[in-house]
Amino acid sequence: MPKVKTKSSAKKRFKLSGSGKIRRKHAFKSHILTKKSTKRKRNLTKMGVVHESDEGRVKAMLRI
Repeated sequence: MPKVKTKSSAKKRFKLSGSGKIRRKHAFKSHILTKKSTKRKRNLTKMGVVHESDEGRVKAMLRI
């Protein structure tokens, strides 16, 4: 039986934290930055956590 491959797109988008939570980047940080406040842009830079309702799908993509 061959090994099950990880989805390469998910591998690039998600990382595991030390406690086992799945971390993700925020959206809306790539363009039209002039109208966004400095505080908003700074908070978008930080990593977020995947919601528990989506965790199962992400784990399936990452094969964990």
